[in-house]
Amino acid sequence: MMILDEDGEKAVRLARRVVDAHLTEFASPGTAYVGDASNDNDDNYELSRNTEGCGVFVTLNYLDSHKQEHLRGCIGFPSAEKSLYRSLIEASIAAATQDPRFSPVDKKELADIVFEVSILTPPVEIKVQNPMDYLNVIKVGRDGLILTWRDGSGLLLPQVPVELKWDTEEYLANLCYKAGAPPDIWLMSDSKLFSFQASIYKESCPKGDVVRVRL
Repeated sequence: MMILDEDGEKAVRLARRVVDAHLTEFASPGTAYVGDASNDNDDNYELSRNTEGCGVFVTLNYLDSHKQEHLRGCIGFPSAEKSLYRSLIEASIAAATQDPRFSPVDKKELADIVFEVSILTPPVEIKVQNPMDYLNVIKVGRDGLILTWRDGSGLLLPQVPVELKWDTEEYLANLCYKAGAPPDIWLMSDSKLFSFQASIYKESCPKGDVVRVRL
């Protein structure tokens, strides 16, 4: 997948624009409205065909007085059920208002929030003969992962194990926790693992230049 840096910058700018408009126009936090906060015909945010078929996640990080980032919301769609443009709009609003781990973002917080957008390749099932082979196939810093098991599923973006300095086994254990499963459920024959890659773009500081994140 070759994502143009121009598309990455547009995606991040659009994410901030949509959240700002949503929090300005709708006083009720968590409103699942998507509409006038953006315009599908706005050429300034039109994405190229390179983004067709891609999933997307929007991550909001709060920048404290010590310039340390803290997760403030992250929501997305691993598969391309809609256009990336429309998915990005919905994920941006959801990340700001519907992440169950956090209270909805207040407009006054936006001056201290760094926007990050991950554009995903379609997930592909990882096929191995023995589950222990996953440790040799999965590459930290390249692969995002999805785990499905009998009672649910979980997803971690490829930047997460890099930021938290996990090795592959720690990555898999935490993926299991994310899926609401025991840490070794990935070893079970009825569990499935899927990998994807991501082009990651984020603001260098709130409202700052957009840069591509290299893992």
